[in-house]
Amino acid sequence: MASVANMSLPPLSLYIHVPWCVRKCPYCDFNSHEFKGKNAEESIPEAEYVQALLADLATDLPWVQGREIQTIFIGGGTPSILSVEAYQNLLAGLKDKVTFAQNIEITMEANPGTFEAEKFAGYRQLGINRLSIGVQSFADHQLKHLGRIHDGQQAITAIKMAKAAGFDNFNIDLMHGLPDQSEAQALADIQQAIDLGPTHLSWYQLTIEPNTEFFKRPPVLPQDETLWDIQEAGQALLAQNGFAQYEISAYALKDRQATHNLNYWQFGDYIGIGAGAHGKVTDLSQCPDSLTASPVFRTWKTRAPKDYLYCATVEAQQKGKNFLAGKESIQNEDLGLEFLMNALRLQQGFDLNLFEQRTGYTLDTISADIKVAIDKGLLIQDGNQIKTSTKGSLFLNEILELFM
Repeated sequence: MASVANMSLPPLSLYIHVPWCVRKCPYCDFNSHEFKGKNAEESIPEAEYVQALLADLATDLPWVQGREIQTIFIGGGTPSILSVEAYQNLLAGLKDKVTFAQNIEITMEANPGTFEAEKFAGYRQLGINRLSIGVQSFADHQLKHLGRIHDGQQAITAIKMAKAAGFDNFNIDLMHGLPDQSEAQALADIQQAIDLGPTHLSWYQLTIEPNTEFFKRPPVLPQDETLWDIQEAGQALLAQNGFAQYEISAYALKDRQATHNLNYWQFGDYIGIGAGAHGKVTDLSQCPDSLTASPVFRTWKTRAPKDYLYCATVEAQQKGKNFLAGKESIQNEDLGLEFLMNALRLQQGFDLNLFEQRTGYTLDTISADIKVAIDKGLLIQDGNQIKTSTKGSLFLNEILELFM
């Protein structure tokens, strides 16, 4: 059984969800909603939403427990729909409630179809210091397949505008395994991205998720053999250009990994605010109601934007309604597996001492399973560091089954 005495509070991040977008993409299963009306300024109640976000955070302050916020990630939806003024008010309000780390990483997701040079210069001046730009492909016919509102040239222009606005640290999101995509076409997307000078690339295969348009009407995707060829050739091209793979679908130049995502994968804590936002928090001061429960909790917020905004009203508060839609303790027996599911995604793996700090379990609870995985050629141990082998990275589920 895990022991709270063995645990320590992990680093703390903040996730902020902006649920609106111009158009819902057919592959998207995130909590995103097309705004109604001619433009975002008239259709999105951004001032009210900012106030709701700050009220939401106020209810979560007990989980901060004296920690600084190490990273902020503003996701969506399309966060770049909101104005500079909205983010000015949001960041000022956040700083009134929590302490930002001196070298805080603040990332905003942005889509090429919502770029405005003046707006992005304003974001940068506010302290937003990293962008994640959702390009997906530079090929116009693929962008149409994916339901994107931009074309390839607009994507190129947007990235150049971001750099001109002062963003010297940015990620480009790219998909592969697109409808009828060849290896050459996939590599052309990667090369075009590299030529634009990003510090980070998220390169992942298109997957068909439930509750999406693609699930209802699946496109014809490349055969498995082509997908494998694309994966191998793409990884080689990225490596040749200095992009080291440090997670399943994340590649970065030296010292440019996404700190926010590293905190996720190292089983750190994060408070989630915004419509449908999820969080993971550790509260060592609380004893769980059950011997099987742990002091590590999953949280999720009211999902529909209209309902979320209502939670900020006096009427809602009088009725006892709040932003928190649910909270559950991760079971003690699941803590180790949850840690491994995240940490083994990283190419560097994890330090054995970190396992104990994050889960409260002693190392002898997993040492036998680690030996079995090493004997099978799935894991490698280098001193205190445990990581997947080349074979193991392809069979992560098989590794995890050993620890169940």
